[in-house]
Amino acid sequence: MNKAELVEQILKNKKAGFESKAAAERAFDAVVDAIRDGVQKDGKVQIIGFGTFAVKSRQARNGRNPQTGQAMKIKAYKTVGFKVGKEFKDSVNKGKK
Repeated sequence: MNKAELVEQILKNKKAGFESKAAAERAFDAVVDAIRDGVQKDGKVQIIGFGTFAVKSRQARNGRNPQTGQAMKIKAYKTVGFKVGKEFKDSVNKGKK
């Protein structure tokens, strides 16, 4: 599912109460921006029942260029990880054996 399809789902959701696609898209963008800002500021955004976005640090390490096979150093960097919440995980696994 891409952004446009997510916005359509938000628009169809009667609980959200959006009357226009533009309003639903602005709301979606606002949520994404808030998550981005929260992770940048606090290092973590937790949405109970959904999951947690958190900054993760990767150590510097040695690697190989897959095209040439040449050894190379990969610098340390930060990335964002997502850990799924129990309620969300359970809803995905519902019905599976």
